[in-house]
Amino acid sequence: MAKTTKSRSARPAAKSAARKPAKTVAKPTAAKRRSPAAAPPAAALDGALMERIARALEGISSQMAGPSAPPAADVLASAEAFIWHPEGRLAPVPRVSRVDLSLLQGVDRMRDTLIENTERFATGLPANNALLWGARGMGKSSLVKAAHAYVNAREDVAGRLKLIEIHREDIESLPALMTLLRASDDRFIVFCDDLSFDGNDASYKSLKAVLEGGIEGRPDNVILYATSNRRHLLPRDMMENERSTAINPGEAVEEKVSLSDRFGLWLGFHKCSQDEFLAMVRGYCGHFGIAIDDAQLEHEALEWSTTRGSRSGRVAWQFVQDLAGRLKVRLDAK
Repeated sequence: MAKTTKSRSARPAAKSAARKPAKTVAKPTAAKRRSPAAAPPAAALDGALMERIARALEGISSQMAGPSAPPAADVLASAEAFIWHPEGRLAPVPRVSRVDLSLLQGVDRMRDTLIENTERFATGLPANNALLWGARGMGKSSLVKAAHAYVNAREDVAGRLKLIEIHREDIESLPALMTLLRASDDRFIVFCDDLSFDGNDASYKSLKAVLEGGIEGRPDNVILYATSNRRHLLPRDMMENERSTAINPGEAVEEKVSLSDRFGLWLGFHKCSQDEFLAMVRGYCGHFGIAIDDAQLEHEALEWSTTRGSRSGRVAWQFVQDLAGRLKVRLDAK
């Protein structure tokens, strides 16, 4: 019986001894996994990330280099309109895409108000920044460009009123543009089409500082015109979300709503009536010499607007382009 007991007590020790080599084999494997040599090399970093870092460094470098030099007189004399590039360059626009002021129908009050404001500014009198807001396709941006051309043609202005377009995504570079224009003898309308802000976009603060409240403020020879589908430049759901999550709901929205308040002139554009829509179509046809029976023109124009589900200046122009194409008429002013 003693031999049997000794044999049984030796078995666990034998099994334990047999398992030990397996444990010692596993340790190098774990150590190998933790080795720094297995880390991905720096060259494997995402290319897009490296590109973003490079752009950010370039932006910091340009800001440290100081303000841009004033544009040369020959550059400003080369055109009446320019596009602003955030690296500090004004690109001349040889031919501005715009319509004649007489073709803008259904916006008489807004047209007269904006022209009067632009004339005052162009002749050195006080004038307001302007926000043109409202229905899509009702000629907001067309009115800005047409008003500029109309006022610039005046004898007492003589082409010294320049139009500079800044893209929505370049708003943060607006202070640099103001610094550049401040030293010029010309007068400038800085124009931003379809201006609005979404989400956590904080670039509107650059615009606020230029409009009012900055130490330097807006230069006397610069005025800002902007168009937007939103009166307060922010979507309603974004404003409601600010109210619902803030400790003080009123103050949370106030900073962003106050942006539109800094435009002294608000011009609202609303959907046009059927008569105004037909007046737009007839105006285009008369301007471009498109001969068609009036009853047929009215029928086709209304049918076109019905298929589009809206009536606006843009829809009227699209119909006229289609009509001119079918009648083989070139859209050159007669």
